[in-house]
Amino acid sequence: MSLPSQKDNKESEALSDFIMGILDEHSAQDTLKIDIRGKSSVADYMIVTSGRSNRHVGALADYVIRGLKEQGHKDIGVEGLDGCDWVLIDMGDVIIHLFRPEVRVFYNLEKIWSVPLPEGLQGVVEASPEE
Repeated sequence: MSLPSQKDNKESEALSDFIMGILDEHSAQDTLKIDIRGKSSVADYMIVTSGRSNRHVGALADYVIRGLKEQGHKDIGVEGLDGCDWVLIDMGDVIIHLFRPEVRVFYNLEKIWSVPLPEGLQGVVEASPEE
């Protein structure tokens, strides 16, 4: 396995920054960009964020997907758009997780990477996701 070049790292960082901008512009909440280079061979960055409701999560996913397509990206893996409790957008070097707050607290992906939950989620009571 070869190490990624600096050019690849700059491209994945630029992509993650572009996505962060879209999320910020559309009021995503408690957004974290986690640098997983050297910790995972799956991606360079993981972005974890919350929407206020299923509808907001779906809209955020739509904004991100549309923005990526406008930038010429074609291979966009998307899962979870049916219920919009947790939507995953896979760009290869950057993976985006969009959650409703309760679902995000339940799965707590941040813990896997030793990153604390954002303060905005500390008050969310841990509950299992609704079916």
